[in-house]
Amino acid sequence: MAKAEVKTAVVADGLRYKSKAPGSPFRASASFSGATMSCFMCGKHRVRSQLRTRQVLGKSQTVCAPSCKALDESLG
Repeated sequence: MAKAEVKTAVVADGLRYKSKAPGSPFRASASFSGATMSCFMCGKHRVRSQLRTRQVLGKSQTVCAPSCKALDESLG
């Protein structure tokens, strides 16, 4: 069984990139409040209003509020 052909292009600096759809999977935001960040514990991207900072391994990290499991249940 043959694989689907992947088209690539060589850019001016010599790097080769696989072609992909343009854009970002994360919505563009005009203000900082609408931006997303990833949770340190589960890795999912959430809007900043769904996150809080917590001391993890001696550093402040952004994590889901109140918890990753509770937030998944309330959204899903």
